[in-house]
Amino acid sequence: MADMVRVISCEPNGPQNLRCLLEHEWLITNGLGGYASGTICGAATRRYHGLLVAAHPAPLGRLMMFNHLFEYIRLPNYRTIQFGGVERKGGQLELHGTDYLVEFRLEQGLPVWVYELPGYRIEKRIVLTHQQNTVFIHYRMISGGDNGTVRLKLRPAVHFRGHDAPVSDDETTPYKVTAVSNRYELSRGQNFPPLRMFLYGQRTAFTFEGQNLSDIRFRAEESRGYESVGSFWSPGQFRADLKKDSDVALVASTDGWDTILALPPDEAIQSEHQRRKRLLNLANPTAKQGLAAEMVLAADQFIITPAGRVEDAARARAAGDEVRTVIAGYYWFTDWGRDTMVSLEGLTLMTGRRIEARFILRTFAYYIRDGLIPNLFPEGERGGLYHTADATLWFFHAVYRYVQLTGDRDTLLLILPKFIAILEHHVRGTRFHIGVDQKDWLLHQGAEGYQLTWMDAKVGDWVVTPRRGKAVEINALWYNALRLTEEWLRQESGEAAAKPFAEQADHVYRSFNERFWYPQGGYLYDVVDGENGLNDTSCRPNQVFAISLDHPVLVRERWGPVMHVVQKKLLTPVGLRSLSPDNPDYKPQYYGDLRSRDAAYHQGTVWAWLIGPFIDAWLRLHPNDKAGARQFLQAFDQHLSEAGIGSISEVFDAEDPYTPRGCIAQAWSVAEVLRALVKTAE
Repeated sequence: MADMVRVISCEPNGPQNLRCLLEHEWLITNGLGGYASGTICGAATRRYHGLLVAAHPAPLGRLMMFNHLFEYIRLPNYRTIQFGGVERKGGQLELHGTDYLVEFRLEQGLPVWVYELPGYRIEKRIVLTHQQNTVFIHYRMISGGDNGTVRLKLRPAVHFRGHDAPVSDDETTPYKVTAVSNRYELSRGQNFPPLRMFLYGQRTAFTFEGQNLSDIRFRAEESRGYESVGSFWSPGQFRADLKKDSDVALVASTDGWDTILALPPDEAIQSEHQRRKRLLNLANPTAKQGLAAEMVLAADQFIITPAGRVEDAARARAAGDEVRTVIAGYYWFTDWGRDTMVSLEGLTLMTGRRIEARFILRTFAYYIRDGLIPNLFPEGERGGLYHTADATLWFFHAVYRYVQLTGDRDTLLLILPKFIAILEHHVRGTRFHIGVDQKDWLLHQGAEGYQLTWMDAKVGDWVVTPRRGKAVEINALWYNALRLTEEWLRQESGEAAAKPFAEQADHVYRSFNERFWYPQGGYLYDVVDGENGLNDTSCRPNQVFAISLDHPVLVRERWGPVMHVVQKKLLTPVGLRSLSPDNPDYKPQYYGDLRSRDAAYHQGTVWAWLIGPFIDAWLRLHPNDKAGARQFLQAFDQHLSEAGIGSISEVFDAEDPYTPRGCIAQAWSVAEVLRALVKTAE
């Protein structure tokens, strides 16, 4: 299988090029929740940009351990050169920036930089070792070796902190550097593990020269209204000879020395390439090339063994399982129940990772409390938060799709009693006023100060889109869960066991179609019996789920009118708007400080993941038009060359040019586009 390559060409010193390189970001992950990321040109613009964000057990969580690396090339004979119209004395050139960068590319999803220097062409690669908190930064001379040896100088810079902590976070404990032979450790008190560093190459050396680097501005943090000026500390400078037959690699890690030195750089790079080729070999046959194959590799970033929950791992291993979960998005999300269940089919079943799908489902099954699965697991904590009305209902959907594809009845039989208990809790009523209205069997939800549906923006005490009452997608999911349970019980235990759930589902079906149809608009109310007992006429994408789920709750004759309105008012090239432009609360752009962004988060902002259910609903209406459905996915190929290179952003502005916003890599965006690509393949 040939390497899959996505190339971003770079024009040194071009004014538009600098903006492009500052706004294009790369991301690699380690399967533990840790990652490395940055801008193509190397400038750190976010608090999350660094060469090693290490994942550690609670209460540490993910830690920013290695922020930046200043890179210099000293040419032979220390000569003075003219390059780019500028005289460079002493022959020392800085790779950081745009002066010499001519190409950035992803090979199998891994970042590669190419620098053109006077007489030399140098390639840099960065790799994280899978399931380790270890990064390799590897340099190779790919042309110019006949011109002599160059001297590579590397100055690491650090600011140990939680990866989500402000860049201004001020820890007064000084850094300590320990050297044993050519092994170096950088430590800072008891709150952080040591950062271990080793340089591979010829004539390697390290010069201790502690230096504070202050007043560093993080422009993306500034634009988002956060603390934006911070500082780094550098312990000194590594150096080594770089020539045609002698590569140089710096390895940095929070793992032990035995682990760090077990894998030399070339082998680390080759091992990761081979691992990624195996991922492609496992994938659905229609996802082994093109955009879908890139989505398979992007999907790998989100499936992790959570480093922070040691007790879960011990419990799972005792039962013959492994702990797996899904990071909802990079950089700031942890594992969210809703996102996991929506994403599971695309991330695991379309990629052939069935065993991991089983682990994920069993992990969440353990965490059911009072008929709910967790909404999220906070960073650095062991327990979950349960303020969600829809994540648990998406759990039914995920298990159904899993069993349908794998035939794993053992996992179904393990979880089925839990599903029955979940439904019983919902009928009786559970936390956050989630429960069934006995008059119409529709599911209501809502608690003061909480947002329980996926439209969950909240600023202080302000819940932007409260949606308290009977929300349209919650009841579509509720009906689907009842029908799935009815189906499973009929298969496993017979008609008598299935009958109560069939009767409940019949009640929901009748009530839904009586209550949710908004005749003046020709679409569905977003919420009925909402604030002050009113019905919400906002035209939102949530109504699509009444058609797209495996058991659609909406009567067939209304599918066409609903989809006509959704396509006309909500559809964009990169997903669905969260609110129709004719609504007075509509916001066309998602930008500014936290309050401004959250005010727009579900008030027009486009969500990429919604293209999946839209295509499901479209194919319900046009079952023989896969080619037409696939047209709705065309823009995502171009998007993979912007924002987070090789992945799909969380959200987009609601109007042309549909600027990508939010997380640069979002699990359900990737998962639903991949699933839709497979579903629409001819």
